Amino acid sequence: MSETKKTDAAPSVPPQGSAPDEREVLLKVQGLQKHFPIRKGVLQRQVGAVKAVDGIDFEVRKGETLGVVGESGCGKSTMGRVITRLQDPTGGTIHFEGQDITRLKPAAMRPLRRDIQMIFQDPYGSLNPRHTIGGIVSAPFRLQGVEPEGGVKKEVQRLLELVGLSPEHYNRYPHEFSGGQRQRIGIARALALKPKLVVADEPVSALDVSIQAQVVNLMDDLQQELGLTYVIIAHDLSVVRHVSDRIAVMYLGKIVELADRTSLYQAPMHPYTKALMSAVPVPDPKRRGAKSERILLKGDVPSPISPPSGCRFHTRCWKATQVCATQEPVLVELRTGQQVACHHPENFADQAPQDVVLLTAAKEAAELVADEVLAESAATSAAVAAEIADGPAAEAPEGTVAPESAETPETAETPEVTEAAEAPEATETAETAEAPEVAETAETAEDPEGETPAKEK
Repeated sequence: MSETKKTDAAPSVPPQGSAPDEREVLLKVQGLQKHFPIRKGVLQRQVGAVKAVDGIDFEVRKGETLGVVGESGCGKSTMGRVITRLQDPTGGTIHFEGQDITRLKPAAMRPLRRDIQMIFQDPYGSLNPRHTIGGIVSAPFRLQGVEPEGGVKKEVQRLLELVGLSPEHYNRYPHEFSGGQRQRIGIARALALKPKLVVADEPVSALDVSIQAQVVNLMDDLQQELGLTYVIIAHDLSVVRHVSDRIAVMYLGKIVELADRTSLYQAPMHPYTKALMSAVPVPDPKRRGAKSERILLKGDVPSPISPPSGCRFHTRCWKATQVCATQEPVLVELRTGQQVACHHPENFADQAPQDVVLLTAAKEAAELVADEVLAESAATSAAVAAEIADGPAAEAPEGTVAPESAETPETAETPEVTEAAEAPEATETAETAEAPEVAETAETAEDPEGETPAKEK
């Protein structure tokens, strides 16, 4: 994917050791929770809950882009729908421009819809196939009772042109467009009311790589032109790296690391983040054939219905100790601009140095790594031995003595070295001489005085 302007320009987040960002906080989330109840029986009694989002804290400042990454099922999309109030939170608070919008009724929330918009993941399912493009993009004006200057049609055509589409597409239907064009239509609809915060849920995951670059560059240009604030949810780490100022890493409903882009990619501190970074392919032809430092996580992601106690990653972590299974780590700032929730962080001193006893899962992961190292060492030794065996021995003429050959059990017992005599026509005999170096062409007979007679014809 092509580079965006955000990669070339200086990051909006100050580097480590500098003064904190003084921009105004636009969105503040504290202890956000979203649990989906599980009901059974005739009376539909609740017997459990899916803890999709289970207590997260973060802030988004005006004009910045916060990227949210993690495995499928970690709660990224649910978090996006909750902070836009498309779903009601179970617990926690959401403050937008200092106003608590956590428990606002739909009527009170309606004016805020102008400032908070969302770009949905599926460009096919998010557009009504029975409505024209003009009707889809003009829906926000109709629902909010806003009459733009110059009329609705003129404004919709301007928005279509802004996102790279032709104004003539006003009367067409969604089935007449490709996936990338549909996503542009969704972006135009989200920008219709000039929002302050845009939550983009996997905006390019359903698109081709070339179209991904176009949409990402479009979103970056619109942010600089309109002063937008983004929360971009994705699982593609390369996309997040290009467009984000700060990145939050989620695992099983929790934020395990929150840092600026440079710090996170150069020195990740949470083991889960390090494992994610090791999975990113490096597009460098010079590294073709080189061994990648891929970290293979053992086991599956636990169920969000009954998450593990303590640190939720300890069942798959190679550094997990007893404290990880009993005490939940707190998201604390270990470096300037880098918050981590881990008892044994990477590239930093342990938060629980007194606990050094590894759990069973960590022991198995360590043994797995050791087995891979041993297998690689054995493969390397075998390759070197094969190369040596195929060298001088393969080039020696017929009837000559090999410089080094494999020792037999008999040759290992005799310290004296004997030389095989050369004969014009050598044939094999049934008995061999006990010596550390054996002739390649024939087996020699044993001589009591240590000398090897000529081979029998």
